[in-house]
Amino acid sequence: MFRTFILLSTLLLSVSLSFGQTSENSGNSSLEKDEVSASKISKRKKKRKKYKLPKVDLSHWKVTIPVGEPKIIEVDPPEILDYATNEVLKPYMYNDSTKGALVFHAVPAQTTTNTKYSRSELREQIVSGNNSVNWTFAQGGKLKVKMAMDKISRDKNGKYHKTIITQIHGRLTNEQRDEIGQKDNNAPPILKIYWQNGKIRVKTKKLRTPNIGPVGILKKEAWVDDEGFNFEQNVGFKKFTIEVEVEEGKMVISLNGQEYKTYEGIHMQRWGVFENYFKVGNYLQTRDENAFADIRVYDIEVRH
Repeated sequence: MFRTFILLSTLLLSVSLSFGQTSENSGNSSLEKDEVSASKISKRKKKRKKYKLPKVDLSHWKVTIPVGEPKIIEVDPPEILDYATNEVLKPYMYNDSTKGALVFHAVPAQTTTNTKYSRSELREQIVSGNNSVNWTFAQGGKLKVKMAMDKISRDKNGKYHKTIITQIHGRLTNEQRDEIGQKDNNAPPILKIYWQNGKIRVKTKKLRTPNIGPVGILKKEAWVDDEGFNFEQNVGFKKFTIEVEVEEGKMVISLNGQEYKTYEGIHMQRWGVFENYFKVGNYLQTRDENAFADIRVYDIEVRH
C-alpha cells in the first residue's frame, strides 16, 4: 500500500512538473514569436524611413535648365534651395533619395546665349545671387565633386552621347568687356571635363599665338581647344570623384585620387587675365532627337 502511494505521488509530481514546463515553454514560444514580430515590424519601419539626401550646399550656386521662353530659366539662391518643390525645376533637377544624389536631367531643348547645346547645370556664385564676383587663378580655387552617370542615350551608331560634367568658365570684367567692345561678359572655358563612352576626358584652351597683346588676349578667337586628354580608368556608370585645383599659372585635375593631369606653362600663366567660376552638372553635347542624359551628383566641395 505504501509502495503504491509512493508511486502515485511520484507520478503526480512528474505530471505537475511536465505541465509546468509545457506552460513555461508555451510562454517562451509565445514571447519569442512576439519578439520576432516586433523585430520584423521594426525592420519594415527602418526600410520605410531609409532615404538619403545629397551633400550639396546650393547656397552659392545657381542652376540653368533647358526650358524658358523667350529667355532660358535660371534659378538663383535662395529660390534654388526649394528645388525639390519647384514645379519648373523638378523635371530637370531632383533628388534620388535611394542613391542620396541630386540628379540633373538634360535633353536637347532651349539653349543659353552663344551656345548650341542644352544644359541642366550649376554655376558657382561666390556671392549668392551675384554673377559679378568671381575668382582668378592668382586667388586660386579647389573643386571636389563626387558623381556618376545614371543613364544616357546612344547615337545612330550605337555609341553613347557625351556630356560635359564639370567646367571652369572664364569671365570678362566690365572694363575688359568694354575695352574689346563685346556685348556680354562671356569668356571661353579654360576647362571642360566630359563623360565620354564611360571615360573621363579633359579639354583646355591654349593661345593661338602665345605672344598676343593684352587686348587681343581677351577675345574668344585668341583661344583654341587643345588636343584633349583621357584618363585611363573606365568609370562607366559607377561613382567617381573629380578634383580640380588651380593656382597662379597652374591647373591640376585628378580622377579618384589615382590619376592626375597637370597643366602649366605660358597658356596657364596668361589665362590669369580672366576671372573664373566653376560649373557642375549636365551639359549634353548633342542635338539628336530623343537624346537625354541623367547625371547623379552626390557631393560638391569648393574652396578659395
